Amino acid sequence: MAEDGIARARRLLETPQSRGGAASALAAAALAASAAVLMAGVMVLGPGVRFDEPAAAQPLFPNG
Repeated sequence: MAEDGIARARRLLETPQSRGGAASALAAAALAASAAVLMAGVMVLGPGVRFDEPAAAQPLFPNG
């Protein structure tokens, strides 16, 4: 009985092995980087920036 308790305690003290942490860490880093770039773009452009519509393109041959 005591040996069973010791073996159980040793199993509880072992560190669990992590699996697949690299892919999820890379995805989280990519998400954070894209959010940072979007927030920086909003701060650089600011609320007063306006993009006007370009004029309609003229055809190369006026007669069609």
